[in-house]
Amino acid sequence: MRVIRDASDLAEGAAHLARVCPVWARTLPMLGPLPLRRWDEGFGSIRDAVVSQQISTSAAAAILRRMAEAGLADEAGIRAATDDQLRAAGLSRPKARYLRGIAEAGLDWPGLRDLEDEAVVARLVALPGIGRWTAEIYLKFALGRADVFASADLALAEAVRLLYDLPERPGPRALVALAEPWRPWRAVAARALWAYYRHAKGREGIR
Repeated sequence: MRVIRDASDLAEGAAHLARVCPVWARTLPMLGPLPLRRWDEGFGSIRDAVVSQQISTSAAAAILRRMAEAGLADEAGIRAATDDQLRAAGLSRPKARYLRGIAEAGLDWPGLRDLEDEAVVARLVALPGIGRWTAEIYLKFALGRADVFASADLALAEAVRLLYDLPERPGPRALVALAEPWRPWRAVAARALWAYYRHAKGREGIR
């Protein structure tokens, strides 16, 4: 399986996008170097992804900062915390419940490294509060998988609408079809689309 480890991998993926699509060939130079966006493997990255669900990047950062200050950054801290302590850090009741369930699940995080993409997704979505989007974000950034896209991401869909001058934002199925030529570097395309979203909207689409 192909893994994005450093800037040379991003450059190889960007070159592929430019070859297969004239829109990318025109757009990539104006975006500059794409961000590597590699996270540490393990609970911390899935914690961050859960906290970030359906809220702004700035709100998620504030909650994560309060969690760290309260000693709620790791599995042990969350298992030991009361519901009131988790809520005081800014977590909603569902997110507090999800994180406690994940912390108590005892998942073999290093073992995910050797699994195929869909097997990793299956392990992760079995955890409370983890849907396919969150699992794919973990695959993309924590494990560095090069061909994961996260087609349900609204910022990606909006970036595609703007980039390709589409009449409406494509849904997940349409987005998967449009991204097919970008294989095996769809994770590089996603990084580029988030960069384009930031360029067009003036705000981040992903933490």
